[in-house]
Order: sequence, then structure tokens, then C-alpha cells
Amino acid sequence: MAKTPAPPADPGAPAATQATTLYDRMRADLLAGRLLPPGRKLQIEFLGHHYGAGQTPVREALNRLTADGLVEQRDQRGFAVAAVSPADLVEITNTRCWLEEIALRKSMASGSAQWEEDLVLAFHRLSKTPRSLRDDRFEANPEWEQRHRAFHRALIGGCGSRWLIGFCEQLADQLYRYRQLSVQKIFPDRPIQAEHETLMEAITAGDADRAVELLTEHYQKTARIVLDDPEAFEG
Repeated sequence: MAKTPAPPADPGAPAATQATTLYDRMRADLLAGRLLPPGRKLQIEFLGHHYGAGQTPVREALNRLTADGLVEQRDQRGFAVAAVSPADLVEITNTRCWLEEIALRKSMASGSAQWEEDLVLAFHRLSKTPRSLRDDRFEANPEWEQRHRAFHRALIGGCGSRWLIGFCEQLADQLYRYRQLSVQKIFPDRPIQAEHETLMEAITAGDADRAVELLTEHYQKTARIVLDDPEAFEG
């Protein structure tokens, strides 16, 4: 965790708003790996100091994050950052592939002009955004991360099921967390833009089988990179 305390929540905001804001900030830090390494204990007093919040809203946020699978509640020992493991990564990746196959096929079968327009726009925006803020070494570009997520959300956005999309989003959150473990090794050698372009070509051609195959390989490749990193699960 960073040594410098985060800016405190707005004391004039309603209690519900403060709690939601705290949850959002903690969630973003957990997903990006900025809070603590996986498996480490989360001390409520320290979190309160770090975020400028009281113990009650911190506990509320931790309970919500436990429901999200980002925090673990341990009997008599408080809270901890959710652990990571190779087996868990494989299971989450496989489940995402299964669910997004259904969602992508349904999106393509829908024939929705709005879905196609949204997908093309999301792809165009992603294509124009650099993965790294520097060419000589990796420096994460927050805008790319946002547009990358928007593109993958757009891929399945025409399936017609908010529940299916919601489940896929939860899995995407978990896999983003794993991806951060080896992001330095994913960049710059992986031609991720080419993977997105090939996937879009299959979708444009109306080849659902090929599109599903490419999307599945896209996710499985990320998992293999993390699994092959000997430092990914240390901590």
C-alpha cells in the first residue's frame, strides 16, 4: 500500500454517497493491485487512515468487496485481499470463455444495427489509443484500459441479457486483477491490436464460429502468460 494517505472522502457528502465512493476507490485499488498483495491482511484502522474514512464505512466497503470476490473474510481474523492461484485463474478463464461464447453468438445472431455501431465505435477508439504511455518501457495507459474494457463489453453487448452481461463483467474484473500480475511481460511483445483486428474481421464476416475461436484464444493466451510467469503467484 502506498505510504501517502489517499485524499479523504468529502465530509459534506451524504453517508450513503461517502460509502459508495469509498467502495469504488478501494475496488479500483484492489483490481489494479495497488492496495496490498493477494492474501495480505486488510487492517481496518490502517485503511481508515489511508482513505480518510471511519471504521464503519470501511467495514461496509469491505463487506461489499467480499461479495465481489475481491476480499476474503476470515473467521476471527478480519479481512484479507483475495488470494490468487493458478487453479483459480484457469477456472475463471474457462468460465468467461464459456459465457462469452454464448453472449457473442447471441449478439451476432441478433442482427442489431445499434450493436454493430457500438462495437465498431469501441474498436475504433481502442485502435487509436496506445497501450503504453512510453515506447521504451511499459507505463500503463489508463485510457487504453478503459477503452479495452469498453471494447470487450461491446462484443457481448447485443446478447439481450443483462444477467449474462453482468456475470461476464464480474469475471472480467477478476481476470483484470490477474492480468496485472504479469502486465510487464505482456507488453510490448504481444500483438494485442492484431488479435482485436482479426476478431473484428471474423465478426464483420458473420463467422460466429471463427469469432468465438479467436475470442477464446485471446483470453486463454493471457492466462498462459500469467501461468508461465514464475513471479506471478509469489507474495
